Amino acid sequence: MDNGNEMRDFLVSRRARITPEQAGLPAYGVNRRVAGLRREEVALLAGVSIDYYTRLERGRAAGASDSVLEGIARALHLDEAERAHLFDLARAAAPAAPRAPRRPASQQVRPSVRRILDSMTTTPAYVRNARLDILAANRLGAALFAPVLASPARPANNARFLFLDPAGREFYADWERQAQDVVAMLRTEAGHSPHDKALSNLIGELSTRSEHFRTWWAAHNVRFHRTGTKRFHHPVVGDLILTFEALDLAADSGLRISAYSAEPGTPSDDALKLLATWAATVDAAAPAADGS
Repeated sequence: MDNGNEMRDFLVSRRARITPEQAGLPAYGVNRRVAGLRREEVALLAGVSIDYYTRLERGRAAGASDSVLEGIARALHLDEAERAHLFDLARAAAPAAPRAPRRPASQQVRPSVRRILDSMTTTPAYVRNARLDILAANRLGAALFAPVLASPARPANNARFLFLDPAGREFYADWERQAQDVVAMLRTEAGHSPHDKALSNLIGELSTRSEHFRTWWAAHNVRFHRTGTKRFHHPVVGDLILTFEALDLAADSGLRISAYSAEPGTPSDDALKLLATWAATVDAAAPAADGS
């Protein structure tokens, strides 16, 4: 991806959504030619010259100081994820110091992490990377996300499932919200890791094959995905409303455990228990099905 264009499009999209009134400025004139704030208004609010801000918005962010970026983040009312994305784009614009080529870090799930997953017997959980590849899952996690894991492509990828597999709309009850969250997560990661070839290939594939992805990608929304609620329609146990927590693995850069739970005493809690029973039954029947 062209980092200069990314910086330009991100800043333009953020200032377009803020009115002068929201920014605490007087709105002179009835017919404004731009949506949201003008460049000179952002520059005024950020405490920089219009020439300097214009240079940033044209993608020439190399050398931008933290204080300047903080001023722009305040002027544009950026949230935590958007502020981090702005800093990522600015860092990517800085000239890199020459260094020897580095082999991509392995993203294997360590045995100790697998043991932790397997010990979570009543909690669906899986390990994923920043590209949303599912690298490992415990028994209940594999049962819950069976539709995703049934994809013939390996490793299974939640973004491909959402946008390219018709089963995605059936499995995720809030498909549009979930799909937009995934786009925002990938946009966040693209700013953080602009030279990740596998990520660029995934984004290119989804942009080529999904009009929804192209449209939402162009919005330049970014989001952290740490906790929240998701609604599923599982082919075996029906509807579930589950809370998720994302737990970063400090020793494995880019990997995190996603774990799900249901509110005790709810129909979703009952459905999750039923799913656990079903998963255990399927596992117990597997040797007999194999003839061993």
